[in-house]
Amino acid sequence: MNEPPVISTAEILAARPARNVVDPNVPYAFLVEPEYTTAGQLEEVATIFLTNRECPFRCLMCDLWQNTTTETVPVGAIPRQIDFALERLPAASHIKLYNSGNFFDKRAIPPADHAAISQRLQPFRTVIVENHPRFCTDVCVDFSTQIDGQLEIAIGLETVHPQVLQRLNKQMTLGDFERAVQFLRGNDIQVRAFILLRPPYLSEPEGIDWALRSLEFAFALGVGCCAVIPTRAGNGIMQQLEADSMFTPPSLRSLEHVTETGLRMNAGRVFADLWDIEKLIACSDCGSERIQRIHEMNLTQQVPPALACHCEK
Repeated sequence: MNEPPVISTAEILAARPARNVVDPNVPYAFLVEPEYTTAGQLEEVATIFLTNRECPFRCLMCDLWQNTTTETVPVGAIPRQIDFALERLPAASHIKLYNSGNFFDKRAIPPADHAAISQRLQPFRTVIVENHPRFCTDVCVDFSTQIDGQLEIAIGLETVHPQVLQRLNKQMTLGDFERAVQFLRGNDIQVRAFILLRPPYLSEPEGIDWALRSLEFAFALGVGCCAVIPTRAGNGIMQQLEADSMFTPPSLRSLEHVTETGLRMNAGRVFADLWDIEKLIACSDCGSERIQRIHEMNLTQQVPPALACHCEK
Protein backbone atom coordinates (compact mmCIF):
# COMPACT_ATOMS: atom_id res chain seq x y z
CA MET A 1 0.00 0.00 0.00
CA ASN A 2 1.37 3.42 -0.94
CA GLU A 3 1.71 5.83 1.93
CA PRO A 4 -1.76 7.44 2.17
CA PRO A 5 -2.26 11.09 3.05
CA VAL A 6 -3.04 12.17 6.58
CA ILE A 7 -6.37 13.96 6.59
CA SER A 8 -6.86 16.33 9.51
CA THR A 9 -9.92 16.81 11.67
CA ALA A 10 -10.32 20.28 10.17
CA GLU A 11 -10.41 18.82 6.65
CA ILE A 12 -12.94 16.18 7.70
CA LEU A 13 -15.19 18.85 9.22
CA ALA A 14 -14.83 21.18 6.24
CA ALA A 15 -16.05 18.48 3.84
CA ARG A 16 -19.23 17.75 5.75
CA PRO A 17 -22.71 18.55 4.46
CA ALA A 18 -25.26 20.02 6.88
CA ARG A 19 -26.41 17.86 9.78
CA ASN A 20 -30.06 16.91 10.21
CA VAL A 21 -32.39 18.79 12.55
CA VAL A 22 -33.08 16.63 15.61
CA ASP A 23 -35.19 16.92 18.77
CA PRO A 24 -33.27 16.31 22.03
CA ASN A 25 -36.41 14.82 23.60
CA VAL A 26 -36.97 12.23 20.85
CA PRO A 27 -34.66 9.45 19.61
CA TYR A 28 -33.95 9.87 15.91
CA ALA A 29 -34.85 6.22 15.26
CA PHE A 30 -35.90 3.04 17.07
CA LEU A 31 -36.79 -0.51 16.09
CA VAL A 32 -37.05 -4.11 17.25
CA GLU A 33 -35.38 -6.92 15.31
CA PRO A 34 -34.28 -10.49 16.01
CA GLU A 35 -30.68 -11.28 16.84
CA TYR A 36 -28.92 -14.56 17.47
CA THR A 37 -27.96 -14.34 21.13
CA THR A 38 -25.33 -15.95 23.35
CA ALA A 39 -28.07 -18.37 24.40
CA GLY A 40 -27.97 -19.83 20.90
CA GLN A 41 -31.39 -18.70 19.79
CA LEU A 42 -33.15 -15.82 18.08
CA GLU A 43 -34.49 -13.23 20.49
CA GLU A 44 -35.99 -9.79 19.99
CA VAL A 45 -33.66 -6.83 20.52
CA ALA A 46 -34.88 -3.25 20.84
CA THR A 47 -32.51 -0.67 19.37
CA ILE A 48 -32.90 2.99 20.28
CA PHE A 49 -30.80 5.51 18.38
CA LEU A 50 -30.43 8.26 20.96
CA THR A 51 -30.20 11.91 20.05
CA ASN A 52 -27.26 13.56 21.81
CA ARG A 53 -24.07 15.54 21.39
CA GLU A 54 -21.69 14.56 18.63
CA CYS A 55 -18.78 12.24 19.37
CA PRO A 56 -15.54 14.18 20.03
CA PHE A 57 -13.54 11.80 17.80
CA ARG A 58 -14.09 12.84 14.19
CA CYS A 59 -13.38 9.53 12.51
CA LEU A 60 -12.67 9.76 8.81
CA MET A 61 -15.44 7.37 7.75
CA CYS A 62 -18.13 8.29 10.28
CA ASP A 63 -21.51 9.58 9.13
CA LEU A 64 -23.34 9.17 12.45
CA TRP A 65 -22.79 12.83 13.37
CA GLN A 66 -25.59 13.74 10.95
CA ASN A 67 -28.21 13.00 13.63
CA THR A 68 -26.49 14.59 16.61
CA THR A 69 -26.68 17.88 18.49
CA THR A 70 -23.88 20.41 18.88
CA GLU A 71 -24.45 20.77 22.64
CA THR A 72 -24.98 18.40 25.55
CA VAL A 73 -28.66 17.51 25.88
CA PRO A 74 -30.43 18.60 29.08
CA VAL A 75 -30.57 16.28 32.08
CA GLY A 76 -33.71 14.17 31.71
CA ALA A 77 -33.73 14.22 27.91
CA ILE A 78 -32.18 10.76 27.46
CA PRO A 79 -34.64 9.03 29.85
CA ARG A 80 -37.48 10.79 27.99
CA GLN A 81 -36.12 9.49 24.69
CA ILE A 82 -36.01 5.94 26.06
CA ASP A 83 -39.58 6.27 27.33
CA PHE A 84 -40.71 7.62 23.97
CA ALA A 85 -39.28 4.61 22.13
CA LEU A 86 -40.30 1.89 24.58
CA GLU A 87 -43.88 3.14 24.61
CA ARG A 88 -44.01 2.56 20.85
CA LEU A 89 -42.00 -0.64 20.47
CA PRO A 90 -43.11 -4.25 20.93
CA ALA A 91 -41.65 -6.24 23.81
CA ALA A 92 -38.02 -7.31 23.62
CA SER A 93 -35.61 -9.22 25.85
CA HIS A 94 -32.52 -7.17 25.05
CA ILE A 95 -31.81 -3.53 24.29
CA LYS A 96 -29.21 -1.50 22.43
CA LEU A 97 -28.77 2.15 23.33
CA TYR A 98 -26.77 3.48 20.40
CA ASN A 99 -25.89 7.15 20.62
CA SER A 100 -23.67 7.80 17.58
CA GLY A 101 -20.67 8.01 19.82
CA ASN A 102 -19.83 7.09 23.39
CA PHE A 103 -22.39 6.24 26.04
CA PHE A 104 -19.95 7.08 28.82
CA ASP A 105 -18.94 10.45 27.41
CA LYS A 106 -20.42 12.82 29.99
CA ARG A 107 -20.85 15.45 27.29
CA ALA A 108 -23.12 13.07 25.39
CA ILE A 109 -25.05 11.23 28.13
CA PRO A 110 -25.20 13.30 31.34
CA PRO A 111 -24.02 11.11 34.25
CA ALA A 112 -26.87 12.57 36.31
CA ASP A 113 -29.19 10.52 34.08
CA HIS A 114 -27.51 7.16 34.68
CA ALA A 115 -29.80 6.20 37.57
CA ALA A 116 -32.96 7.08 35.64
CA ILE A 117 -31.66 5.25 32.57
CA SER A 118 -30.79 2.14 34.57
CA GLN A 119 -34.31 2.05 36.04
CA ARG A 120 -35.75 1.85 32.54
CA LEU A 121 -33.38 -0.98 31.65
CA GLN A 122 -34.35 -3.37 34.44
CA PRO A 123 -36.60 -5.58 32.26
CA PHE A 124 -33.82 -6.34 29.77
CA ARG A 125 -31.46 -9.31 30.04
CA THR A 126 -28.75 -7.58 28.00
CA VAL A 127 -27.92 -3.89 27.65
CA ILE A 128 -25.63 -2.96 24.77
CA VAL A 129 -24.06 0.50 24.44
CA GLU A 130 -21.32 2.05 22.27
CA ASN A 131 -18.06 3.38 23.66
CA HIS A 132 -14.55 4.44 22.66
CA PRO A 133 -11.63 2.84 24.56
CA ARG A 134 -10.78 6.21 26.11
CA PHE A 135 -14.15 6.18 27.87
CA CYS A 136 -13.82 2.60 29.15
CA THR A 137 -13.20 3.48 32.79
CA ASP A 138 -14.67 2.71 36.20
CA VAL A 139 -17.85 4.54 35.21
CA CYS A 140 -18.67 1.56 32.97
CA VAL A 141 -18.31 -0.78 35.94
CA ASP A 142 -20.45 1.47 38.13
CA PHE A 143 -23.20 1.51 35.51
CA SER A 144 -23.08 -2.25 35.12
CA THR A 145 -23.88 -2.64 38.82
CA GLN A 146 -26.95 -0.42 38.43
CA ILE A 147 -28.67 -2.67 35.89
CA ASP A 148 -30.05 -6.17 36.40
CA GLY A 149 -29.00 -7.43 32.98
CA GLN A 150 -25.62 -8.11 31.40
CA LEU A 151 -23.81 -5.00 30.17
CA GLU A 152 -22.16 -5.31 26.76
CA ILE A 153 -20.04 -2.53 25.29
CA ALA A 154 -19.56 -2.21 21.54
CA ILE A 155 -16.23 -0.72 20.48
CA GLY A 156 -15.16 0.32 17.01
CA LEU A 157 -12.01 -1.67 16.31
CA GLU A 158 -12.42 -0.82 12.61
CA THR A 159 -9.20 -2.46 11.37
CA VAL A 160 -5.97 -3.91 12.67
CA HIS A 161 -4.06 -2.45 9.73
CA PRO A 162 -1.82 -0.07 11.75
CA GLN A 163 -1.34 2.60 9.09
CA VAL A 164 -4.98 2.65 8.02
CA LEU A 165 -6.22 2.72 11.63
CA GLN A 166 -4.01 5.75 12.29
CA ARG A 167 -5.33 7.56 9.23
CA LEU A 168 -8.96 6.95 10.17
CA ASN A 169 -8.51 9.70 12.79
CA LYS A 170 -9.85 7.20 15.34
CA GLN A 171 -7.37 8.48 17.94
CA MET A 172 -6.94 4.92 19.16
CA THR A 173 -4.19 2.32 18.89
CA LEU A 174 -4.55 -1.45 18.91
CA GLY A 175 -3.01 -1.31 22.38
CA ASP A 176 -5.80 1.03 23.51
CA PHE A 177 -8.39 -1.44 22.20
CA GLU A 178 -6.68 -4.38 23.87
CA ARG A 179 -6.46 -2.59 27.22
CA ALA A 180 -10.13 -1.62 27.05
CA VAL A 181 -11.23 -5.17 26.28
CA GLN A 182 -9.09 -6.60 29.09
CA PHE A 183 -10.46 -4.03 31.54
CA LEU A 184 -14.08 -4.66 30.59
CA ARG A 185 -13.82 -8.45 30.49
CA GLY A 186 -12.03 -8.35 33.84
CA ASN A 187 -15.10 -6.61 35.26
CA ASP A 188 -17.64 -9.06 33.79
CA ILE A 189 -18.64 -6.72 30.97
CA GLN A 190 -19.10 -8.33 27.56
CA VAL A 191 -17.58 -6.74 24.44
CA ARG A 192 -18.56 -6.66 20.79
CA ALA A 193 -16.46 -5.05 18.07
CA PHE A 194 -17.29 -3.12 14.92
CA ILE A 195 -15.02 -4.04 12.01
CA LEU A 196 -14.86 -2.18 8.71
CA LEU A 197 -14.79 -4.08 5.46
CA ARG A 198 -12.51 -2.28 3.03
CA PRO A 199 -11.80 1.05 4.71
CA PRO A 200 -10.02 3.71 2.61
CA TYR A 201 -6.62 3.02 1.07
CA LEU A 202 -7.15 -0.75 0.67
CA SER A 203 -7.84 -2.80 -2.44
CA GLU A 204 -10.63 -5.38 -2.47
CA PRO A 205 -8.32 -8.34 -1.65
CA GLU A 206 -6.58 -6.27 1.04
CA GLY A 207 -9.93 -5.25 2.45
CA ILE A 208 -10.97 -8.88 2.82
CA ASP A 209 -7.64 -9.92 4.30
CA TRP A 210 -7.53 -7.16 6.90
CA ALA A 211 -11.16 -7.66 7.89
CA LEU A 212 -10.41 -11.31 8.62
CA ARG A 213 -7.26 -10.37 10.52
CA SER A 214 -9.36 -7.93 12.54
CA LEU A 215 -11.87 -10.65 13.39
CA GLU A 216 -9.08 -12.94 14.55
CA PHE A 217 -7.53 -10.17 16.65
CA ALA A 218 -10.81 -9.31 18.36
CA PHE A 219 -11.79 -12.89 19.11
CA ALA A 220 -8.32 -13.67 20.48
CA LEU A 221 -8.79 -10.90 23.05
CA GLY A 222 -12.10 -12.30 24.27
CA VAL A 223 -14.52 -10.22 22.21
CA GLY A 224 -17.69 -12.30 21.96
CA CYS A 225 -19.32 -10.76 18.92
CA CYS A 226 -18.14 -8.89 15.83
CA ALA A 227 -20.23 -6.81 13.44
CA VAL A 228 -18.71 -6.46 9.96
CA ILE A 229 -19.65 -3.12 8.40
CA PRO A 230 -19.17 -2.44 4.68
CA THR A 231 -17.43 0.93 4.56
CA ARG A 232 -19.62 3.48 2.80
CA ALA A 233 -19.40 7.02 1.51
CA GLY A 234 -21.84 9.74 2.52
CA ASN A 235 -20.12 12.03 5.00
CA GLY A 236 -18.32 14.37 2.61
CA ILE A 237 -14.68 13.42 2.94
CA MET A 238 -15.35 9.85 1.87
CA GLN A 239 -16.78 11.07 -1.43
CA GLN A 240 -13.59 13.03 -1.96
CA LEU A 241 -11.49 9.94 -1.29
CA GLU A 242 -13.68 7.97 -3.69
CA ALA A 243 -13.22 10.61 -6.39
CA ASP A 244 -9.46 10.46 -5.82
CA SER A 245 -9.49 6.64 -6.16
CA MET A 246 -8.44 6.16 -2.53
CA PHE A 247 -11.72 4.53 -1.52
CA THR A 248 -14.10 2.11 -3.19
CA PRO A 249 -17.01 0.45 -1.36
CA PRO A 250 -16.57 -3.30 -0.90
CA SER A 251 -18.47 -5.81 -3.00
CA LEU A 252 -21.42 -7.80 -1.76
CA ARG A 253 -19.49 -10.99 -2.41
CA SER A 254 -16.67 -9.76 -0.17
CA LEU A 255 -19.11 -9.15 2.67
CA GLU A 256 -20.54 -12.62 2.13
CA HIS A 257 -17.07 -14.18 2.15
CA VAL A 258 -15.88 -12.36 5.29
CA THR A 259 -19.08 -13.24 7.16
CA GLU A 260 -18.85 -16.88 6.13
CA THR A 261 -15.14 -17.16 6.96
CA GLY A 262 -15.68 -15.40 10.28
CA LEU A 263 -18.37 -17.89 11.25
CA ARG A 264 -16.09 -20.78 10.34
CA MET A 265 -13.60 -19.49 12.93
CA ASN A 266 -16.07 -20.74 15.58
CA ALA A 267 -14.73 -18.09 17.95
CA GLY A 268 -17.82 -15.92 18.48
CA ARG A 269 -20.87 -14.50 16.80
CA VAL A 270 -20.38 -12.68 13.50
CA PHE A 271 -22.97 -10.32 12.03
CA ALA A 272 -22.90 -8.53 8.70
CA ASP A 273 -24.32 -5.01 8.75
CA LEU A 274 -27.04 -4.99 6.09
CA TRP A 275 -27.98 -1.31 6.34
CA ASP A 276 -28.51 0.04 2.82
CA ILE A 277 -27.03 -3.21 1.51
CA GLU A 278 -28.87 -3.00 -1.82
CA LYS A 279 -26.32 -0.40 -2.94
CA LEU A 280 -23.71 -3.15 -3.09
CA ILE A 281 -25.63 -5.31 -5.56
CA ALA A 282 -23.57 -5.68 -8.73
CA CYS A 283 -25.35 -8.67 -10.30
CA SER A 284 -29.09 -8.60 -10.89
CA ASP A 285 -29.22 -12.39 -11.13
CA CYS A 286 -27.81 -13.24 -7.70
CA GLY A 287 -27.75 -9.99 -5.70
CA SER A 288 -31.02 -10.48 -3.83
CA GLU A 289 -30.27 -14.14 -3.13
CA ARG A 290 -26.81 -13.24 -1.87
CA ILE A 291 -28.27 -10.70 0.55
CA GLN A 292 -30.73 -13.33 1.75
CA ARG A 293 -27.87 -15.78 2.30
CA ILE A 294 -25.98 -13.23 4.40
CA HIS A 295 -29.18 -12.49 6.33
CA GLU A 296 -29.59 -16.21 7.00
CA MET A 297 -26.03 -16.35 8.35
CA ASN A 298 -26.85 -13.45 10.67
CA LEU A 299 -29.93 -15.19 12.02
CA THR A 300 -28.57 -18.73 12.33
CA GLN A 301 -24.81 -18.26 12.77
CA GLN A 302 -24.52 -21.17 10.35
CA VAL A 303 -23.11 -21.24 6.81
CA PRO A 304 -25.78 -22.18 4.25
CA PRO A 305 -24.98 -23.78 0.87
CA ALA A 306 -23.01 -21.54 -1.47
CA LEU A 307 -24.65 -19.74 -4.37
CA ALA A 308 -23.49 -20.31 -7.94
CA CYS A 309 -23.75 -17.50 -10.48
CA HIS A 310 -22.17 -16.53 -13.79
CA CYS A 311 -20.82 -13.37 -12.13
CA GLU A 312 -18.31 -15.48 -10.20
CA LYS A 313 -16.56 -16.58 -13.37
